Amino acid sequence: MPRLYLLDGMALVYRAHFALIRNPIRNSKGINTSALYGFTNTLLTILENEKPTHLGVAFDTSAPTPRHEKFPEYKAQREDMPEELAAAIPNVKRLCRAFHLPVLELDGYEADDIIGTIAKRAEREDGFETYMVTPDKDFAQLISASTFMWRPGKKGSEHEVIGPDKLEEIWGVDEPSKIVDLLGMMGDAVDNIPGIPGIGLKTAQKLITQFGSLEGLLSRTGELKGKQKEKVEANVDQARLSKDLATIITDVPIEVGWNDLSLDNRNDDAVRELFNEFEFRSLSKRLYGDAAPSGGTGDDSSVPLLQETFRTLSDVAHDYRLVRDDKDRDELFEKLGSGKRFCFDIETTSLDRFEARLLGIAFSWKDHEGWYLPYDPSLDERLREVFSGSALKVGHNLKYDLSVLHHLGLPVEGPFFDTMLAHALVSPELKHSMDYLSESLLGYRPVKLADIVPEPENGGEDDLFSHAAKKKPGKDLDIESIPLEALAEYAAEDADVTWQLYGKMSKALADHDLEKVFETMEAPLLPVLVRMEMEGIRLDPEALDSIRNKLQARIDELAKSISDQAGRPFNLNSPKQLGEILFDELNLVEKPKKTRTGQYKTDEQTLSALAGLHPIIDAILEYREATKLKSTYIDALPGHVQQETSRVHTHFHQLVAATGRLASTDPNLQNIPVRSANGREIRRAFVPRDGFTLLSCDYSQIELRIMAALAGDESMIDAFRHQKDIHTATAAKVWGVSEAEVTKDQRRGAKMVNFGIIYGISAFGLSQRLGIPRGEAAEIIDNYFTQYPAIREFMDRTIEEARESGHVSTLGGRRRSFPDLRSSNQTIRGNAERAAINTPIQGTAADMIKLAMVRIDALLRKKDYRSRMLLQVHDELIFDLDPDEESTLVPEIIGLMESALPLPGSVPILVEHGSGPDWLAAH
Repeated sequence: MPRLYLLDGMALVYRAHFALIRNPIRNSKGINTSALYGFTNTLLTILENEKPTHLGVAFDTSAPTPRHEKFPEYKAQREDMPEELAAAIPNVKRLCRAFHLPVLELDGYEADDIIGTIAKRAEREDGFETYMVTPDKDFAQLISASTFMWRPGKKGSEHEVIGPDKLEEIWGVDEPSKIVDLLGMMGDAVDNIPGIPGIGLKTAQKLITQFGSLEGLLSRTGELKGKQKEKVEANVDQARLSKDLATIITDVPIEVGWNDLSLDNRNDDAVRELFNEFEFRSLSKRLYGDAAPSGGTGDDSSVPLLQETFRTLSDVAHDYRLVRDDKDRDELFEKLGSGKRFCFDIETTSLDRFEARLLGIAFSWKDHEGWYLPYDPSLDERLREVFSGSALKVGHNLKYDLSVLHHLGLPVEGPFFDTMLAHALVSPELKHSMDYLSESLLGYRPVKLADIVPEPENGGEDDLFSHAAKKKPGKDLDIESIPLEALAEYAAEDADVTWQLYGKMSKALADHDLEKVFETMEAPLLPVLVRMEMEGIRLDPEALDSIRNKLQARIDELAKSISDQAGRPFNLNSPKQLGEILFDELNLVEKPKKTRTGQYKTDEQTLSALAGLHPIIDAILEYREATKLKSTYIDALPGHVQQETSRVHTHFHQLVAATGRLASTDPNLQNIPVRSANGREIRRAFVPRDGFTLLSCDYSQIELRIMAALAGDESMIDAFRHQKDIHTATAAKVWGVSEAEVTKDQRRGAKMVNFGIIYGISAFGLSQRLGIPRGEAAEIIDNYFTQYPAIREFMDRTIEEARESGHVSTLGGRRRSFPDLRSSNQTIRGNAERAAINTPIQGTAADMIKLAMVRIDALLRKKDYRSRMLLQVHDELIFDLDPDEESTLVPEIIGLMESALPLPGSVPILVEHGSGPDWLAAH
């Protein structure tokens, strides 16, 4: 039987490009090859697995179609095709020609219409089976007994073949022709087809069930009620137009015959040339059994999103053992004690570090082998011996495992290798879950916990593993109901897969020259963060209540002041009402900015630009800050107090930020504002444990010092060496006055420039922040670079070197790639340039404090100090300080911080410190 496959080329290349948009595949020349790779991968899957006899690839052209003539707004909301995707399409067509596949395109018609026309022709032929390869739902209208949709899978899932039997299940209609009725009613936001306002998918399905079609609905509107009746009757023409726009044309005058579509032998020389040019190593190996050279920033073999099939446990020989008796235990502990490295993974009953009960531990130290040890407290001493040994401990998202074991009194000593951290370091823009890595790096899909958990009696959802990319039981999964043998195999597989990932990721770290960063900084920091998180910090509820009452009084005062200034009461939390007050009634600006829907813009950025124009603006900004502080922190913090410890335990994340800075969540203790009086007050609620004091140690102007060191600017370095106020010194140079003559406004302006330069501040941005004319701001920036020419040279040099190499590095050796530096789009390129300048500065600051934390933690443990490190907040470390240890410990902490990562040019590093009865007093 002839099997015809019609590929929607435009949809497939769009899908491939955007599926990998966060971390594109690039060859060594920096060319984005994601679209070409994804299209080729899908094509090979079809050729290898589906055995087509006929095949064609359809593309849109840039010419307008009849739909644009009927409705000029058709697809008008779509953004221009990304330049890298546009550049890929000619190469996709080259690939088609290399495979001797016809490229089907015709001005005035879309790929949908060409596919629809050929599919209908095939229906009239005897014996043809047609498969339309596309993710586009509109093609469902063409489905018949011999015409099917072949929809590629998402995120590694299998493709789906959709025939008439699945129409009702997927779209809620029983005939393909009713798909266009559905689209006529509900519209299509992707193509800007309007439909009938207020009618969505479910309503459209009900109306089709009731009236049979769009025409049936429009002819019987008298049976409708209320607003629905009004909307349908008011949009009759629009509904008919929408259906027309959604209908695929099936009589396109394209001259192509069955011989043209008949599958032919490919031109291997041309295919090899393409694979070599774009460095498709895995595709070359897949097709020819060899590998094309690879030197790019992305590896085409590590992309699971477009792969259709994976190996599973049933396909791979394995040896997983359940530890059942003392003999098995003795054998396991003997092997663990004698080995140089092993992987472990715990199974628990909860995501909560304090509530989780340990069910068992899986171990692996050889590919396709694993052991599962059911936990019993009687094993604690033997486990402590294993976990305190010198062997390398491998795991995935180890911080969770280490935290649970720490809470159980089973601390684990390093060295560590966390495959999640390693992957985040190598490919920060990708996902880092174990399943994702297994599929992408091993071509293997692990068993899902939901597949082995018995169906819950209450019919709850299987909400899987949402915490930190770690596979752990969701709230509705009863892991204790899993038969022991099934749990043992599942857990052993996890350990085995993680062990295999260790082999891949250790090589990846070496290939990307990131071993030093991982081994000296990120891996040793892991247990430090565990100890800090589990220690937590004390919250004073009485102080918090006092702050709440004071802030609420200020909120009420501000609300009354705003209403009085507006001349009438209104809903302060309504952007619409606020916009009307500011711009219709108070007429604050002549031409206020509006949103796409025509509503006045009242966001923080817009209002901040108007600060000082009218007292109501400053009052609104303070009101918003106060209400946000109250809801985000003051009202929420008590809910984060752990019942067992009566302390707040945040979660620290090592590699969420591309620069390497630590992040804090649940609760976020790093974003408490410090520039406003209201924000600073919240710190008063954080207090030391009884008998202790809080110690704050803060790097002083560290990013400016790093910038001066990296730039080698002797003038700025000299200011730091002589312990001058850098902002006063800068102001004196920029304004051409003595330091004694510098005014407060001049120092403020210099401070804004000093810090703004790091983030690529523009004359417009500086004028907005200082409330001065743009010309004056531009003059300040020009004067700044005149006085500090080495800073400008550093910025230009950094961009140029990054453009050449594709990446920038910190002093600690951390790397970050910037392929967008080669973009022809000025906005995209400008954003990449600013980030490239900032990363070595901010990233080096992150490296510095991480190294300091590792060394301070070692000091506290080695000398058995009672003081504890509690928090890291950007450039600041917070401690519970034993007053008896203050005189000896504080100088040691400061010394370790100042010497953690010496700066070039002997730029001095200064750490300021303070202590007190609460965080505010200490800071």
